[in-house]
Amino acid sequence: MPTTFFGWVSFLIERYGSLYLKGTANTILVAITGTIIGFAIGLLVAVVRTIPLRDEFGIVKKVMIKIARALLVIYIEVFRGTPMIVQAMVIFYGAQQYLGLDMPVTTAAIFIISINTGAYMAEIIRGGIISVDIGQTEGAHSLGMTHWQTMSNVVLPQAIRNIMPSIGNEFVINIKDSSVLNVISVFELFFTAKSAAGTYYKYFEAFFIAAVIYLMLTFTTTRILRYVEKKMDGPENYTMLPCLHADISVLAKRKPSLYSHKGKGGGN
Repeated sequence: MPTTFFGWVSFLIERYGSLYLKGTANTILVAITGTIIGFAIGLLVAVVRTIPLRDEFGIVKKVMIKIARALLVIYIEVFRGTPMIVQAMVIFYGAQQYLGLDMPVTTAAIFIISINTGAYMAEIIRGGIISVDIGQTEGAHSLGMTHWQTMSNVVLPQAIRNIMPSIGNEFVINIKDSSVLNVISVFELFFTAKSAAGTYYKYFEAFFIAAVIYLMLTFTTTRILRYVEKKMDGPENYTMLPCLHADISVLAKRKPSLYSHKGKGGGN
């Protein structure tokens, strides 16, 4: 048996390396899928919550919108106000006990992260929508666009660009917070480290390996997201082409009277 710290680290990597890789792959799978589905949920919630109550709406439609808003606010407050580890226990075991639904642990993990992320994404996207100048929304409505057309064609493209750093941050958080899903026996990175540590009682060494892997994942993800944001910003410097000068020259040849500095009786 090894006798030094790095000896144990090497031993655990050699013995449990394949399991660490599998746990890492499951962590990435759950985080990516949960973030994408959570973004879709948050997008839908934010769009519904920003539907304006116009005067031309009937009473029934206004009441339905208000009820939908109230239910969505409850959803957001519940899932933002409780820890994900508690949500995992309630949803997974509650579904088994009261609904007779025996979900696979990976499916349950994706579902839990998705609805948790959706609550946070809803507020992030709503903030991005609010950040877009209200004049653009009013202009779209004046052209006859519906709320959904205004959102999809005018507001959301700008809002999503503004909130890209927050979306990336949610993905990084999901990579780390997926560790709490070990309470429902999801085979992710933390669960792997705990299994390796329990076999030889080398908790520091086993979780040190997990910490390094988590750091590598979050560091790489952050750098990729920053690169994507930079690409979306476009080039920093722009070159102004002499199009205006060329256009004026063409117009001057076609209608010299408009661009001539000579008087009516002027000669050469």
